Amino acid sequence: MLFLGHTLLVFGILVRNALAQCDGSSPYRTFDGTCNNLQNPSWGSANIPYGRLLAAEYGDGVYAPRRSKTGAELPSARLLSLTMFNEQNILDQRTTLVNMQFGQLVAHDMGFRAESTDPVACCQNGRVVQNPGRRCFPIPVQPNDPVLSAGQIQCLDLVRTLNTCDVNQANCGNGRQAQQLNAATSFLDLSVVYGNSAQQNAPLRAFVGGRMKVDNRNGTDWPPRHPQANSACTLRSATDTCYLTGDERSNITPELTILQIAFLREHNRLAQQLSKARPLWNDEKVFQEARRINIAQYQHIVYYEWLPYFLGPDQMAQRGMLVRTRDCVNDYSSSVNPTVLNAHANGAFRYFHSSILGSLSLHQESRAYAGALNINDHMFNPTVLERNDGYRMLTRGMTTQPQGRNDLSHDPEIRHFLLRMSGRFGTDLKALDIQRSRDHGIAGFNAFRQYCGLGRATRWEDFLELRGPRDFQILSSLYRTVDDVDLTVAEFFERHLPGTQAGPTYHCILMEQFLRTRRGDRFFFENGNTSGAFTPPQLNEIRKASMARILCDNTPGVAQMQPRAFQQISDTNPLVPCTTLPALEPRLW
Repeated sequence: MLFLGHTLLVFGILVRNALAQCDGSSPYRTFDGTCNNLQNPSWGSANIPYGRLLAAEYGDGVYAPRRSKTGAELPSARLLSLTMFNEQNILDQRTTLVNMQFGQLVAHDMGFRAESTDPVACCQNGRVVQNPGRRCFPIPVQPNDPVLSAGQIQCLDLVRTLNTCDVNQANCGNGRQAQQLNAATSFLDLSVVYGNSAQQNAPLRAFVGGRMKVDNRNGTDWPPRHPQANSACTLRSATDTCYLTGDERSNITPELTILQIAFLREHNRLAQQLSKARPLWNDEKVFQEARRINIAQYQHIVYYEWLPYFLGPDQMAQRGMLVRTRDCVNDYSSSVNPTVLNAHANGAFRYFHSSILGSLSLHQESRAYAGALNINDHMFNPTVLERNDGYRMLTRGMTTQPQGRNDLSHDPEIRHFLLRMSGRFGTDLKALDIQRSRDHGIAGFNAFRQYCGLGRATRWEDFLELRGPRDFQILSSLYRTVDDVDLTVAEFFERHLPGTQAGPTYHCILMEQFLRTRRGDRFFFENGNTSGAFTPPQLNEIRKASMARILCDNTPGVAQMQPRAFQQISDTNPLVPCTTLPALEPRLW
């Protein structure tokens, strides 16, 4: 993940200079997120530290990765992945795979771990490099590892996220701890499409008719080709595809790329309609209005269609996150900091990695099964989308195929073979999640339970209320104290709250984040107290948005979709012609 060196300057001067540059009368959000909060212009902006619910826990109190309360090393993240989790690969028959994939888009929109432009090697060809730098934190692999030992792999690579101590040593010590930097804006603003700065946005725009730049091939619009494709993607031939977008991670998997392209095409579709309805508007006006509508539709889908399945509609309504009124709502508060929490982006939100599947289904228009792709065969190479009807077949596939259940099971493709570049083996996503949380000094599970008012374990037997005796016995054999247990391990101890897909501690963290994300965004689509607020009739049009309609409008050749695309096709959610789904009327703008 690239972190451009010049953007580090933003971190140092942002707070001093942004206030003088803010235009509180502008109806449009900035690309880098500054000036959303006029009193605290840096809140939620790109290239600032992640927020904290609890103080960081570092091995040395300042910078070193988290360790046991006894001072010893914590158990190997790979050992924990193998011991505490399984590969049963149970499917969630209520949902579709686009549910999981949309979650990855949201995660990327809100967070992008900063990295230096200087290459760092920590673990090469399964071996720890000689004299690794202080930003190296490889994951040890046991000699008897049931899978990776066959490749004589001794470690899994992990480079520590760039933090405030790396930027300037003066930022550390005297009570100041390392804080990891987030290179993305914290807002739900489709920065994955538009970029996280004006500099990133400029190469993505056509500057004609308010449109984003696209390449038309065989009558279909695609994102422009990446000018540095060989470094951004894993290309196998000169004709392979690599896209330039607002987020370089958009090329990771074909289905993530589909969602990226869908919202890009949606922008241009809206721009075309607005240009027709308002011929006197110039390019900038059309672009900003199309962007504003696109983001609003996306936010509506996040809060009213996607999040309720995970957080529970009743729980969200009780916290004021779902508004049941036709009019605008003035629940924005300048005292709410929307900056993405470290425990959310690099802890709780990774809980849903268990729903990833290693096999991506292809489906005909009738939804008849037509084969599958291995996810690791197409990592950072979306070429399949432009060949053999791949885009349409995978779009139908991810709205038909069930996602994995949110449980202890993780697909083998992401536990042993993820991101394999050459040879048979790759890395372990679950182990990476555990190791990354330690890199970031994220406090242990016990501390977060106490923060959320759920009590604190003082002995291993206290975990019996969460899981059976076998599990706490395994934990006690791996960890030295109850306070050592990682948040990213214990996420699976808790039984889901009724009507949700998360246990109480994780639900607490996720709810806190998405409450801040809504109430701390001055431009949130339902906020009626800004110069850029939608009128009640416009808001009514925004609320027609759905994942189904976004996919229908931006996938040539897909003519039918179930109204609730995140849910399985059923008698109550049948396939219907795309033309029958509610659609926004642009003439109200």
